[in-house]
Amino acid sequence: MSTPALLENYVAGQWVAGRGEGTTLTDPVTGETLARVSSDGLDLDAAFAFARDTAGPALRALSFAERAQRLSQIVATLQANRDDYYAIATANSGTVATDSAVDIDGAIYTLSTYAKLGASLGEAHTLLDGAATPLAKDGSFAVRHVLRPTPGVALFINAFNFPSWGLWEKAAAALLAGVPVIVKPATSTAWLTQRMVADVVAADVLPRGSLSIICGSAAGLLDRIGPFDVVSFTGSAATAATLRAHPAFTERSARINVEADSLNSALLLPDAAPGTAAFDQFVREVAREMTVKSGQKCTAIRRALVPLEHFDAAASAIAERLAKTTVGNPRNENVRMGSLVSAAQKRTVLEGIAELQAEAQTLYDGNREATFIDADAQSACFAPVLLGLRDGASGQRVHDTEVFGPVATLVGYRDVGEAVALAKRGQGSLVVSLFSNDALAMRAPALALADAHGRVHAVDPSVAKTQTGHGNVMPQSLHGGPGRAGGGEELGGLRALRFYHVRSAAQGPAALVEALTADAVELPK
Repeated sequence: MSTPALLENYVAGQWVAGRGEGTTLTDPVTGETLARVSSDGLDLDAAFAFARDTAGPALRALSFAERAQRLSQIVATLQANRDDYYAIATANSGTVATDSAVDIDGAIYTLSTYAKLGASLGEAHTLLDGAATPLAKDGSFAVRHVLRPTPGVALFINAFNFPSWGLWEKAAAALLAGVPVIVKPATSTAWLTQRMVADVVAADVLPRGSLSIICGSAAGLLDRIGPFDVVSFTGSAATAATLRAHPAFTERSARINVEADSLNSALLLPDAAPGTAAFDQFVREVAREMTVKSGQKCTAIRRALVPLEHFDAAASAIAERLAKTTVGNPRNENVRMGSLVSAAQKRTVLEGIAELQAEAQTLYDGNREATFIDADAQSACFAPVLLGLRDGASGQRVHDTEVFGPVATLVGYRDVGEAVALAKRGQGSLVVSLFSNDALAMRAPALALADAHGRVHAVDPSVAKTQTGHGNVMPQSLHGGPGRAGGGEELGGLRALRFYHVRSAAQGPAALVEALTADAVELPK
């Protein structure tokens, strides 16, 4: 068997192969070797210096509108190669086409959105934050807050589940802000990220070195982070804690944005009884969120909260939908759910289920009599599993343990107050969804849950066809969450630009403060 190709890294404006054999990327369904990655031997000092000193100034010489135009050109480049990306996702991530779309088309849509938002900022190079405020009684001395792009690098350390969207949802805001990007994708699915970067580099739409990629080990990256660099990490809370303890943040005060574990909830309100439209919407959404990308989404529903009196009906209805999910090789048109990303991830999911089963019963397990289509038991395929805990308040592990796969726990509650309390036992989550037949009935729980969730997603029958989905992250809305979810914020329209800027209070004569408005634009709220 021939040795698979070694994917090169792009640093300091040039393609460089890592040394050694590197790490092999495989097809999680067939086990076929696909490619190798290695970052061994890279000159990381040169990589960061080139991005800061050469690419950064070139990017910031462009206006917001000009950088927005570059985002539009990236969109065109990605669209032209879209079929290739789908093929890579099928082979390296084991996803069916509809799941690949969430990653690939979601990334393209996000870039398109930021291209339009950036164009609205015009030819400005500076953002203004609020009006001028007099500091002297006669108004001769005043202050105005300005936002300037940080003169450093944006380092992205990304997770395996979104090799496309994970890059571009961050890079869209960073590049629009004028900050060069270095991305370190998760090794197991790095192929798609590397190919996209290669296509954008070949299209020559950005100043040289504005977008770099390092495939393989992340060793040494944080050692190069300086006081004006920013880091965005997506992954486990345990890894995030390790990163935060690095001198880059504890001594050099670089900024870090974290998206970590999240025990997201869906809450069925008492009025949404079986037989009503809201109940049916809840069942569909829970089953869908369990199976899209095989449950490997940071926003997937992990706890489905239902009134005790609706517990059995909900369990039966969700299990019925899950039983219709065909699992196997994503290349087969009859398959609706592909595999987990790797055999290692499958073992991790099994371990997590065993932990939850210590206090929750198994309501549905598609693996008991599973027949995977065009795939065998040695593959990373895994069917949905629904667990249940009638007395949600008695549980501990179901509120602490996230199983990153097609797994959710149905949790019973006695009243809405208890449901809110149970959702908050996730210690901070990315998203919670509410389902009711009455929009106004969701007002109180929505506000009560907002302080513990980055996003509150409310659904009633009037938005059955227009709601964007519990787990779909829209670029116009905030993505992130407090507490256990990492305490970070991404997207949210132009709010995302704040992370890549430094806010400064410019004080001086009123004439100077007024002059600051030239070549500047107020950052929309």
